[in-house]
Amino acid sequence: MALRLGTTARNNACNGIVDGIDAGAGAGTIRVYTGAQPTNVSDNPSGTALGTLTFTDPAFGNAATGVATASAITSDTSADNSGTAAHFAIYDSDVNPLMDGDAAQGSGTMNFDNNVIVAGGVIAISAMTVTVPIS
Repeated sequence: MALRLGTTARNNACNGIVDGIDAGAGAGTIRVYTGAQPTNVSDNPSGTALGTLTFTDPAFGNAATGVATASAITSDTSADNSGTAAHFAIYDSDVNPLMDGDAAQGSGTMNFDNNVIVAGGVIAISAMTVTVPIS
């Protein structure tokens, strides 16, 4: 048999993951980049930084059935550079890397309605969840 997590364990694990975003003084951030997702979360992101979005503090509500939903995420209203979003990184307020993922138009961990970012344009995330599966 495989190891499985009950609802309480899933919620505790999920809360532990997302609560790290609130570590330090202030709110965590999401940075969007061109280029391939790095091999490790602690590696420097590849490509060009397109923009930075800021989490509300606290970043997420308490998990339910292993799923935590983000509070409002402040858009970047003036993207730093133009390019195609390919990956993102999430940092705590002290800029410690916590997690990353691929980004795409309709098929990434972070999905954009249009992942082509234009310098000076808006980068927005309407909703975000983090899930700890049963097994």
